[in-house]
Amino acid sequence: MYHPKGLPDKEQFIADHIPLVKRIAYHLIARLPPSVQLDDLVQAGMIGLMDAVSHFDPTQGAQFDTYASQRIRGAMLDELRQVDWLPRNVRRNLRQIEAAIHALEQKLGRPPTEQEVADALNVPLAEYQQMLQDARGHQLVYYEDFFGDDEGENDFFERHLVDDRDNPLEKIQDDGFRATLVEAISTLPEREKLVMGLYYEEELNLREIGEVLGVTESRVCQLHSQAIARLRGKLKDWLD
Repeated sequence: MYHPKGLPDKEQFIADHIPLVKRIAYHLIARLPPSVQLDDLVQAGMIGLMDAVSHFDPTQGAQFDTYASQRIRGAMLDELRQVDWLPRNVRRNLRQIEAAIHALEQKLGRPPTEQEVADALNVPLAEYQQMLQDARGHQLVYYEDFFGDDEGENDFFERHLVDDRDNPLEKIQDDGFRATLVEAISTLPEREKLVMGLYYEEELNLREIGEVLGVTESRVCQLHSQAIARLRGKLKDWLD
């Protein structure tokens, strides 16, 4: 709805696009650990929506939904950057899982099963699956890869910017990295490959994927975390 001058009715635009904020929040939170609250993302997204409504210029030919989505997602990411949303023990567990999967794949010549990974970590299967559940939000490339962490690991830029001609962003964007990633995805167990496709290509949320697979949302979360751990193991030489 617009006023006679062609400017949007702010209150109406905000009301009409609250579902957009929630949709973006639901999709984003599936990539984040349980410590991140959905309400916090929605609140940050609403600030982004109001900012979008205030600055949107319909005479420029842009679609409001596209413009607003960028502002909403940006506001949510800004909120996340202000907090340490990946707890130290979760980061430690993720590194252990990645290392175990990488070692087992080298030894077995195939993707290890969950039970094999649990055995390698010397934990019961249920505990390993809980570690995967806690690791919701595990990413192929995440903050600590670029800026290190507080456990004494070298900073990514310190490791990769010795020669100022080397750009770490170019490194993860180059053809070799992409080819390695495509190959790594092709080796995932079929169910994990399906989860990745439904989430990243079809943009279904975890609940919707669970309905497709006939499993719980928490099980989808475990499969997603494990798939990411497998991929990071395959891409170890690029990320280290």
